[in-house]
Amino acid sequence: MAAGVGLRLMRKVSATRAFARVAPRVVPAMDRGVHRLTRGKVLLSARMLPGVILTARGARSGLDRRTPLACVPEEGGSWLLVGSNFGRPAHPAWTANLLAGSDASINWRGADIPVRARLLAGAERAAAWETALAFWPPYATYQARVEREIRLFRLERR
Repeated sequence: MAAGVGLRLMRKVSATRAFARVAPRVVPAMDRGVHRLTRGKVLLSARMLPGVILTARGARSGLDRRTPLACVPEEGGSWLLVGSNFGRPAHPAWTANLLAGSDASINWRGADIPVRARLLAGAERAAAWETALAFWPPYATYQARVEREIRLFRLERR
């Protein structure tokens, strides 16, 4: 029962503009640090939502970039990544990295998995978006806040 209350509270808080200003600086830094200290065993944000550490080559730098992200695990072993950027105007940098090169890797529950990312469009995107909204309703608030279409990727094992 307490977990349900906590989840509802987190959904409300995460949909606020204040959270959108603070979270992009605080949440990834905490996640990266704890993930590194626990050798991939703990991802703090995954205590509320499933999460991965995405490693993708930087679109401009060519260097590997590690980004902690919430994900929607799918049956069959794929994952949806939502480029919501907490409802901020610009696309998150990790989405440009995946557009520039679809081969990446994720750390999922302590295991490194090579993946291929695919930007979803059309009916496939619409169906995946509904899945993402059912999973985390605040995504609708993020989309309503911005003029851009939030990028949605499916990651599949290579």
